Amino acid sequence: MWPFICQFIEKLFRETIEPAVRGANAHLSTFCFTRVDVGQQPLRVNGVKVYTENVDKRQIILDLQISFVGNCEIDLEIKRYFCRAGVKSIQIHGTMRVILEPLIGDMPLVGALSIFFLRKPLLEINWTGLTNLLDIPGLNGLSDTIILDIISNYLVLPNRITVPLVSEVQIAQLRFPIPKGVLRIHFIEAQDLQGKDTYLKGLVKGKSDPYGIIRVGNQIFQSKIIKENLSPKWNEVYEALVYEHPGQELEIELFDEDPDKDDFLGSLMIDLIEVEKERLLDEWFTLDEVPKGKLHLKLEWLTLMPDAANLDKVLADIRADKDQAIDGLSSALLILYLDSARNLPMIVHPSCLQSGSNIFSTGLSGKKMNSNPNPLVQMSVGHKAQESKIRYKTSEPVWEENFTFFIHNPKRQDLEVEVKDEQHQCSLGSLRIPLSQLLMSDNMTINQRFHLSNSGPNSTLKMKIALRVLHLEKQERPPDYQHSAQVKRPSVSKEGRKMPVKSQPSMSPGTSGSNTAPSTPGMGEDKPVREEKPQPPEASPLGHRDLGRSSSSLLASPSHVSAKEPTPSIASDISLPIATQELRQRLRQLENGTTLGQSPLGQIQLTIRHSSQRNKLIVVVHSCRNLIAFSEDGSDPYVRMYLLPDKRRSGRRKTHVAKKTLNPVFDQSFDFSVSLPEVQRRTLDVAVKNSGGFLSKDKGLLGKVLVALASEELAKGWTQWYDLTEDGTRPQVIT
Repeated sequence: MWPFICQFIEKLFRETIEPAVRGANAHLSTFCFTRVDVGQQPLRVNGVKVYTENVDKRQIILDLQISFVGNCEIDLEIKRYFCRAGVKSIQIHGTMRVILEPLIGDMPLVGALSIFFLRKPLLEINWTGLTNLLDIPGLNGLSDTIILDIISNYLVLPNRITVPLVSEVQIAQLRFPIPKGVLRIHFIEAQDLQGKDTYLKGLVKGKSDPYGIIRVGNQIFQSKIIKENLSPKWNEVYEALVYEHPGQELEIELFDEDPDKDDFLGSLMIDLIEVEKERLLDEWFTLDEVPKGKLHLKLEWLTLMPDAANLDKVLADIRADKDQAIDGLSSALLILYLDSARNLPMIVHPSCLQSGSNIFSTGLSGKKMNSNPNPLVQMSVGHKAQESKIRYKTSEPVWEENFTFFIHNPKRQDLEVEVKDEQHQCSLGSLRIPLSQLLMSDNMTINQRFHLSNSGPNSTLKMKIALRVLHLEKQERPPDYQHSAQVKRPSVSKEGRKMPVKSQPSMSPGTSGSNTAPSTPGMGEDKPVREEKPQPPEASPLGHRDLGRSSSSLLASPSHVSAKEPTPSIASDISLPIATQELRQRLRQLENGTTLGQSPLGQIQLTIRHSSQRNKLIVVVHSCRNLIAFSEDGSDPYVRMYLLPDKRRSGRRKTHVAKKTLNPVFDQSFDFSVSLPEVQRRTLDVAVKNSGGFLSKDKGLLGKVLVALASEELAKGWTQWYDLTEDGTRPQVIT
């Protein structure tokens, strides 16, 4: 099959990906693939698992262990910027689920085929000419992580590819099924964790600063950090959607927060089939790879009920009937299938640039001022918002996307929908649907075309909306009943883990229709425990992106994730004055009675400019020269940046680590979302650090520079060498 798969891939690149890239950004209008050859080495299926238990009799579920290691030649060109780049090889490893359903009593026996990844596959790309791409506006954040996020938007659960084999199959139902259930996770406390912190070069043993990463499929949550505590109490609650529970687990990893690489404290995996059987688990679980460590969890399996018979009881249980609050535990799940729109108004130029105006082409027929919009749909319930993908240059867009919202109280909340033009941010129409209307509908479902307000006379939006009440079935158990929940061992070794970064930037609404659930900390039955150093009261759920990256902000987290800012970072050397003191001491040792040069700590070359079109500050870290050496082999430098006064972890940007060199070359581009008037009141804090040096965590400060951004030349930008100093307060510019 491989030669024919290659033909399909080439067609996909040229007919689907290339037009989408061209339409995504004006700078990429001349983008094209000059060569697409994925090589002769075919995709391999290393193993197949077939599920025979806990599956519907009218479906077949297969898990395929796939791997692809190919020497490909994919060349691209952006003629406007005379830029050429490409990919020499690609590796993909992951578990792909194939579902054959429904099984029918007529040929071809299978009604449809659905394909998706249970979790993000491992992706490695060998680029050529990547430095050229980083100079192109709109591509400066390109990376394997970004591409993996794009793949997730299409192929990682709950997203899927569905191929109907018979016309009678309801394609929308197959492509976006209703979740099997909701898992409510009470992340309560841990005991007897290991102390990973050390002081005085390891002579003094300390405690740990533990936090947890919780994963259910493609949904990722992060707890708050408890400082210096081996028996932390979090008392937080998360709610996650479960689409495919055969083979899906609840994964929890504990880490000790450190300035650089966080230390692993233990993990556990729990089969969700067992949780569904038990309905309610309130247990202490033994952590893997930790001698005595234990984790207290309370797990609730919530079924989705298509009627409102139990709604009042559910509202009372979560205290949603007491006030008008829209935060807290959820009583229902809203499932929305966005199908298509018809007869959207044309865009009239230039009036659509006026803020708040609705743009119609009526009255201007015959004039060539009209153009088709680039429509997208923004949906919100309370403060939780989501956004569809963009459909370019059409007044008859088809989305076929699925969205979900956790609902606190459907009796008091509304679904607000607005169709907008992406290019001019004009409203093309809107509507408001009280969720109480669904409570009175048959099967709590509405499937129809809705007429848009403040739009064209015949403008409609087709959606299917379903409300499901979250119900906890409490089973009667004998006093001596023993549950059968299984704790699985992780398939990834501790050495092979990616250490997570605790938070990602909170950005503009994303384009993904993913279903990461919001966290609801502090709402459990256990009362929060006061800590000596108070943490933010809410946890920080992460969008489904690579946890190891914090430098890119191209792809936004799902807009319905109520992302809270985590604890202010303690990784900044500003908060560690000992780093500056050690650096000054090292300078005195280097001087050793002689006079050091004008730049004793070396220099760093930066390009700094503000893009008004993207409303971002762009910083390119080119290279450093003449850095000080930490050992006979030199140093292992990397660059860390903050846009002061913001020193939160989400505002941190870091380059890769250059090994054993005093003259590292990075050529990495970063951006900060900030307006020009605002950025001119800010200061760029740039620190060159050693990833393995003195200090307790094998890190050290190599030098700093503080760059004031109150310059009229910021819009044009500049490239300069800056002197590094021990505290960054007296930089000298070398032009």
